[in-house]
Amino acid sequence: MAERKDGVKDAARSTEAPARESRRSLIGAGAGLALTGWLPAGLAAAAAAPTGGPRPNAISPAEVIKRLADGNARYASNQPNEKDFSSGRAARATAQYPIAAILSCADSRVAPELVFDQEPGELFVVRVAGNVVSTDVIASLEYGVEFLGIPLIIVLGHTACGAVDAAIKVVKKDAKLPGHIPDLIRAIKPAVIVAEKTKSGTLLDNSISVNVRRQVDALKRTNPIIAREYAAKKIDVVGGVYDLATGRVTRI
Repeated sequence: MAERKDGVKDAARSTEAPARESRRSLIGAGAGLALTGWLPAGLAAAAAAPTGGPRPNAISPAEVIKRLADGNARYASNQPNEKDFSSGRAARATAQYPIAAILSCADSRVAPELVFDQEPGELFVVRVAGNVVSTDVIASLEYGVEFLGIPLIIVLGHTACGAVDAAIKVVKKDAKLPGHIPDLIRAIKPAVIVAEKTKSGTLLDNSISVNVRRQVDALKRTNPIIAREYAAKKIDVVGGVYDLATGRVTRI
């Protein structure tokens, strides 16, 4: 993922507690194995480490970032690796060892396995419109970190995000949205308010970037599992924006 400096201030200034945000809205192997006793059989099997060696995904966050950046470069240049998806099906039926967890927008044009050119079983993907943190999202990511040994979490926003655009309309025009959509938009509105202070770029692009940064910051502070592993430098939590037109992911 390419680095970018876009002048948008880091939204880490946000003072809301992650627990409060989570209402709305990355390997402790020993602890994980100790807890498998209360897990349903299927989850325990999926979390079990291979016999006689380290997990296949016991790699550094930096190595994961490089692998995903290389994969995204292949995807963007239309040169993906040829894959025989059936070849590893039997092995995947017994366990999973994803190298990264992706908190992605639910937009149908964003497919993380394709975007990063990864085989089935390589990415643990959690999707929700606007790629925002919520209680269920946190629980899913905690499972990936605690039991699957995932070393990296990526919050993946994208250009032309409809959820962020809706939040802008609510902030700027007091737009009224139906159903439960306002609950989702409420988690994005603070990013719009921060982005409004940025002089360069468009409000939509800036809001998308700030929203990603806010979710990254919230996850880094989310107790007990993610914050603990991040503080111990066992995992990393990063953000990126996927460009729908070019296929490239820019790290922010």
